[in-house]
Amino acid sequence: MGHRFAEIAFTKTVRDIQTIEGSRDSYVQMEKGEDYNFLLSDREASFIADRDSFYMASVSETGWPYLQHRGGPLGFMKVLDERTIGFVDFSGNRQYVSTGNFRKDNRVALFFMDYPNKRRLKLLGRVREINMADSEQLAQLEVNDYGARVERGFIIEVEGFDWNCPQHITPRYTESYIDTLIAPLKAENQALNVGQVSEASYPSAIGDGPLELVVIGMRQLTPRVRAFELRDVQGNELPEISAGAHLRIPILLPNGDTVSRHYSICSNPGRRDIYEIAVLKEEEGDGGSRAVHSQFNLGLTLHCELPENYFPLHIDDRPTVLIAGGIGITPIKSMAQELMAKGHSFQLHYAGRSDRDMAFRDRLIRELGEQIFVYRSEQNERLDLNQLLSDAPKNAVIYVCGPGGLIDGVVSAAYELNIDSERIRFERFSTELFENDQPITVELARSGLSVEVSADQSILDAMLEAGVDALYSCNAGNCKTCAVKVLDGEPEHRDSALMNVDREQLQLICPCVSRSNSEKLTLDI
Repeated sequence: MGHRFAEIAFTKTVRDIQTIEGSRDSYVQMEKGEDYNFLLSDREASFIADRDSFYMASVSETGWPYLQHRGGPLGFMKVLDERTIGFVDFSGNRQYVSTGNFRKDNRVALFFMDYPNKRRLKLLGRVREINMADSEQLAQLEVNDYGARVERGFIIEVEGFDWNCPQHITPRYTESYIDTLIAPLKAENQALNVGQVSEASYPSAIGDGPLELVVIGMRQLTPRVRAFELRDVQGNELPEISAGAHLRIPILLPNGDTVSRHYSICSNPGRRDIYEIAVLKEEEGDGGSRAVHSQFNLGLTLHCELPENYFPLHIDDRPTVLIAGGIGITPIKSMAQELMAKGHSFQLHYAGRSDRDMAFRDRLIRELGEQIFVYRSEQNERLDLNQLLSDAPKNAVIYVCGPGGLIDGVVSAAYELNIDSERIRFERFSTELFENDQPITVELARSGLSVEVSADQSILDAMLEAGVDALYSCNAGNCKTCAVKVLDGEPEHRDSALMNVDREQLQLICPCVSRSNSEKLTLDI
C-alpha cells in the first residue's frame, strides 16, 4: 500500500498536471512502499502539541470549501494516540459553519503552522462531534486555565498527513517569545538608566593576542545565551577553521584582571568573513560569562589568540552521531553543518530544558530536518543513551559536548556496550570537580616542592599558586598542553585529550582536570 496522503490527494487530474509540470517522478515514490503516514510518530505528536492554532477546512452542502482558523492555549489540540487527535470547541461568533458542514460531510483538512521555524504539517481526517453530555470523552480534550466557554468537542481519525516544504513561509514570532528574548537586554538598559553600570565597564579593546577581531553583531538566542559576531578589524579574511574549533577570548573581570576563556566557533565552518561565538551567562560562575554579557558591545576590539581545534571531526566517511546538551550545542552545530555540506551520514541528538532555552534549535530544525532529534526535559523527553548507542551504526563515530553528567553518561554507556573508546569523542568546557573529591598531596620531582591540593581545587591551579611555571592552555582537559608524566601514585584520568598509549605507556596525566585515586601523586615537573 502506498503513501496514504498521496492516495487521497493525488487524483488522476492532479497526477496528469504533475506529469505536465515535470514533478511527477519525484512523487511516484510516495505511492509505493509501506503505508506509514497515517500513523502519527513522536515527531508529529510533538509538533502538534507545540501549536496554539491551526487552520481547518470543511466541505459544505453547496460543494464550497470552508476554511476556519482555530486558536487556543498551547497544546489545545490533543494527540490521543497514533491515529487520533481531538480538541474542544470554544465559543466564537456562533455561525456554526464548520459544525454544520461536519454533520453532512465528516471530511476535514487541517494545516498546522510553525512560523518561526518555517515548518507546516497538513493532515486529512474524518471528524466526529462530541456533545457536552459525553463527559468521559470531553475529559480527554480538557484544557486547564483557559477562560473560554466550551460548546462541544471534536475527535478526528487521521486518514493521512504530509510535511510541507518551508518555501515562502515568512517567519513570525509571538509577543511572549519576543518578550522572553529581549528581557535580558531590557534589564541591562534599566541598569544603565539608573547608573548601575559605569563607563569603565565598557573597554574599547581587550587582550594582546595576534588576531584582532571586532564585535559587529549581537543576538539574544535564549534568555541566557547571547551570540556575538566577530570580524577582522581590517575586514580581511579570517583564518580558515574546521568544525569544532574554538577561540581563546580575552575578558576583563570586574577586579581589573584580564583572563582568557575558550568559546567554540559556532558559525558555519565554511565562512571566512565572520566567526560567531555563543556565551551562556552563568550567574554562579567566576564572573567571566557575566563580564562578556555586560561588556561586549558593538565596536569592541578583541585581541585573541589564533583559532585552535582540540575537537575535530574524523576525516573518513564513517557515519557520525552528534550529541549535545545545553550550551554544548556550540561546537556540535558547526559539526552538523560541515557534515551536511559534505553529504555525510549523521544524526544530531540535542537535549535541553525547553524550546526557549535551546540555542540554535529553530535554525537547526530548519536546516537538518529529519536528521535532528530534540529532547526537552520540561516535557519529560529523555535521551536514552544506552538505546541511542545501541541503535547507532556499528562503525559510527560519536561526539558529545555538554554537562559533565551527559559526557560521563555517554562514556559509561559506551563502556557497557563494549564500544571502542576511539569512537567516543567529547569536549568539556571547564574543570569539573566532583563532590567526593578528597584533598591530595602532589610531589613535584624536579621542582622539589610538595603541593597540597584541596578538594575544591585542580592540581594545575595548586601548582600555579605554588609558583610553578607549568604549561597549560584550555584548562578543560581538551588540548594536552599541560600533560606531565606520573612517576608514582594512581592517577584518575578525566581528560578527553590523552590516548590510551599516553596514559598507559607514557604515564601522562592532564593536571588541569584529572585527579588521583591515591593520597599522593608524584609528577615529573
